[in-house]
Amino acid sequence: MIVVDRLVKTFPAKGKAAAVRAVDGVSLTADDGAITGILGPNGAGKTTLLRMLATLIEPDSGTATINGHDVVAAREAVRREIGVLSDARGLYPRLTARENIAYFAALHGVPDALRDRRIDELLHTLNLTALADRRAQGFSQGEKMKVAIARALIHDPQVVMLDEPTNGLDIMSVRALREQLRALRAAGKCLVFSSHVMQEVAALCDRIHIIGKGHVVASGTTAELVAQAGAASLEEAFVALLGSGEGLAA
Repeated sequence: MIVVDRLVKTFPAKGKAAAVRAVDGVSLTADDGAITGILGPNGAGKTTLLRMLATLIEPDSGTATINGHDVVAAREAVRREIGVLSDARGLYPRLTARENIAYFAALHGVPDALRDRRIDELLHTLNLTALADRRAQGFSQGEKMKVAIARALIHDPQVVMLDEPTNGLDIMSVRALREQLRALRAAGKCLVFSSHVMQEVAALCDRIHIIGKGHVVASGTTAELVAQAGAASLEEAFVALLGSGEGLAA
């Protein structure tokens, strides 16, 4: 479970530019056995929020805990609990898909026998078996993304955070990812899914937090948000709740 309470992150000014408050007092929860959506336009603060939860940057104020571990005071404990997909960058181009995944398994201390079984399962689930022993150099964006997803899941984390995971994926790969996320939800995992693609959020998420200009604008199920906005669809509700031109932070 993730609990976020009044989290703030400001990036200092560069040159004559004003300082940017990328996350501005965000409070939200993400439960086990559920997929929680973080929905907002580009630049709304979604990625900064996830980076703080992943212990990559420290908040200026507020608190966040993952399975009871504070993201600042207990970083190592948090890192053992989470799997993070930020983007498809960071693959080692001279390693094969299998070797890239195995390397992360080693970093997380996954035993060899379990590692090999989980790699084979993930390669099959994500339709990567044919690419397993090819070097990552030359992979398409979608192929890189699938390897990065497998890398994030290799240690069977309790909490999975995915930032724009469908970028670069074809339709069949998106369907495979949806099935994988639903299986993880059924297994009681806590999943956080950040996106600006309405149909993906509507198709997957049990609860949605709409973020604009670094703060939570509205929260609820798809049906609750549509009803709150008096709209006909999640897209219309998003625009109405966010407001024209709202939502841009750094």
